[in-house]
Amino acid sequence: MGKVVSFRRRLLMASVSTGLVSGVVFASPAVAAPDQETNVQNLPPVEVTVQPPAAARHSAPTRPVARIGAASSAAPRTRLYVFPTSPGIGRGLDVDKVPSAINAVDPGQIKRTGSLNVTDALRDNIAGVNITEVTGNPFQPDVEFRGFVASPVTGTPQGLAVYQNGVRINEAFSDAVNWDLIPTAAIRSVTLVTNNPAFGLNALGGAINLQMKDGFTYQGAEIDVMGGSFGRIQGSAQWGKQVDKNYGVYAALEGLRDNGFRNFSQSTVRRFYGDVGYKAGDSEFHANMGVAKNDFGASATVPAELLDKYWGATYTTPQTTSNRVGYLNLTGKVDATPTWTLEGAAHVRRYEQKLVDGNPTDVQECAALGLLCFGDDATSANGTNGAQLVNPYPLGTILGEIDRSTIRSTSFGVSGQATNTDQLLGHDNRFVMGASYDASVTRYNATAEIGSMGENYVVSGSGLFLGPTGTVDTGFTGPVSLRTVNQYNGLYAMDTFNVTDAFALTGGGRFNVARISLEDQLGTDLNGDHTFTRFNPVIGGTYKITPELTAYAGYSEANRVPTPLELGCSDPARPCLIAAFLVSDPPLKQVVSKTVEAGFRGTKELNIGTLGWKIGGFRATNYDDIVAVPVVGRTGFGYFSNVGRTRRQGLEAEVNIKSPTLQFQASYAFVDARYLDPLELGSESPFADGNGNIQVSPGNQLPAIPRHRVKVGIDYAVTDVWKVGGNALYVSSQYLVGDESNQFAKLPSYTVFNLHTSYQVAKNIQLYGKVDNIFDKRYATYGQFFDTGALPNFTNGGNDFTDPRSLSPARPRAFYAGMRVTF
Repeated sequence: MGKVVSFRRRLLMASVSTGLVSGVVFASPAVAAPDQETNVQNLPPVEVTVQPPAAARHSAPTRPVARIGAASSAAPRTRLYVFPTSPGIGRGLDVDKVPSAINAVDPGQIKRTGSLNVTDALRDNIAGVNITEVTGNPFQPDVEFRGFVASPVTGTPQGLAVYQNGVRINEAFSDAVNWDLIPTAAIRSVTLVTNNPAFGLNALGGAINLQMKDGFTYQGAEIDVMGGSFGRIQGSAQWGKQVDKNYGVYAALEGLRDNGFRNFSQSTVRRFYGDVGYKAGDSEFHANMGVAKNDFGASATVPAELLDKYWGATYTTPQTTSNRVGYLNLTGKVDATPTWTLEGAAHVRRYEQKLVDGNPTDVQECAALGLLCFGDDATSANGTNGAQLVNPYPLGTILGEIDRSTIRSTSFGVSGQATNTDQLLGHDNRFVMGASYDASVTRYNATAEIGSMGENYVVSGSGLFLGPTGTVDTGFTGPVSLRTVNQYNGLYAMDTFNVTDAFALTGGGRFNVARISLEDQLGTDLNGDHTFTRFNPVIGGTYKITPELTAYAGYSEANRVPTPLELGCSDPARPCLIAAFLVSDPPLKQVVSKTVEAGFRGTKELNIGTLGWKIGGFRATNYDDIVAVPVVGRTGFGYFSNVGRTRRQGLEAEVNIKSPTLQFQASYAFVDARYLDPLELGSESPFADGNGNIQVSPGNQLPAIPRHRVKVGIDYAVTDVWKVGGNALYVSSQYLVGDESNQFAKLPSYTVFNLHTSYQVAKNIQLYGKVDNIFDKRYATYGQFFDTGALPNFTNGGNDFTDPRSLSPARPRAFYAGMRVTF
């Protein structure tokens, strides 16, 4: 990937509320055929029993209490929209009491994308979310929210925590998030939680929680097949059944094949998810498991000059990624008393990733003919036996390198949580406390094979592998074998106290302890043992100004500890081939983020449907932020470093209308992300000084974060069986990665329009189609600088590249059609 998933990808080769949706539950069984529509911020409703006024108010809570799965009663029932305040699966908190923004996506919105990528639904329906295809593959995108990222690219400093059924799925070695491993058809709802430290490490910008379907919440069967442009063929099948009142079974199977619009960019996705549940009275237990086996190509950016010749170009290949995962989760929930809910969970997860990455190389012909050198024509390039390598190629051959790395992680953990709704001082109160323990063991290995570079930028291997090679001045490369052990402990408590029926206060915090051990399997250079501790508080409040208008405000703190990858590559005097070759390091500090946010939200019934709206602002300041610092002239080499303070602040606004015939949504998000302290960074920028450095001043904007995002979507039922819709997405310009000093021209803004339609042929058969990027807009979602002298421009007679930009091209216009059959 020699060019460039920036230094970030090579880093691998070198090396609304305070809770998650895990507690959100459906009141009635899901129906397979129709989309599940909701009225309040896309949250699935819970049917509750409204308790009649009691003479002894102090003896029991009067706030409606959810009785999911309980026997029906004659007591009046109403629909309540709740939002959990912790990673557990118990009762959620009434949305009117949540002191943060509420962002949610329902199954209907996921289905309307026609995609097996849940990230597409996040992009289309949450104002502050932006999708960047850093890898050049649509199934491995970066999800950026408020300037914080959840990325599959190893080496990307991560800022979002991601949970599936209450289990954190950021990978152990680098906190990366592999979106391709998530079974999209099985998702019941997604919530993006902000301003809440209860979700533990990495929730600097928030936490994305995916709550999955089961046999109690989804009943029926559905088969969905689709095909279209670029050889896309995909299908999914799901089935759910409540065997009797006590048992529920659910399963989902997904498969996809896509040739891609770029050379060597094929994708294959295979996923399975299943759940078996047992329910008795107020108790509920589940065992769910999943497996996935996915393979991808074309995992890097491309020099702009090559894209000018052909939009489907790639730079250096091979570039392949293979992801494998298998996991088992056990959860249980018991209403011990009318006011106490106890729950627990245990999980185990096995993850494997293999990368094969063709790149330029620092190996070159020596001044002494017939031998290979590293970095210059005098420093020997050694083989695995320690002897200098003999040049197997004719003089003048352009050399390349095939870097291979593997990550094998086994993770396991347990958690427990208790929720109490007893009154406090005669007022309604909700108290949650919990603890979690997660551990993982990772094996990381990397090798580098010397090869020859063809005029199609394909590297052909020679069978010669680099051994320990290089110096402090030239950088270091060679095989790596590393074992890491992560141990994360957390203890949290949250309390929401109703001062009045309209005014509620929330307070609490979480104490995190993280220990990371590194064990070098080839020597002692990488050995290390690091411990980080932090207490993160939260305080906030809501005020229901009118029945249709709520104000909220809150303050919280969160922390992110350095990953094993970052700890193994943080010495500027000994840079690493990121994502492949790690070296000894000085310790890094943990990142601490302090966030304040406030806003208003409301709903109103209109003649044309239910109007929902929200507007809010936020400011998050990171202390000791970690960035990947490239080394100029050393393709892929760099190190991780604390760079002082950075700030992300902005505004989010949304309005939506929902009715049986019309659904409309429009949103705007403004994100201002800046450095607050001066620093010096290495860069391939044309404005770098003679040493290859740029000077970053306080106030310079962070690259790869567009300031403006506008989204508009509409769906209209022309008849009872025919629906049409479309959406538009505008993303403003952004600075290229490497231009932290803000001197180069920005990556241009872009606007994309998409259309979709569906026709209900019969009660259980639906035909649908969509057109993405209907005006065939050519645009890039991500850009960075690259070493223009690393390889010649074979499309221009072998001359040097003159444009320093390397870009991630977006998919051209594409047509798709499909059919859903429900039973």
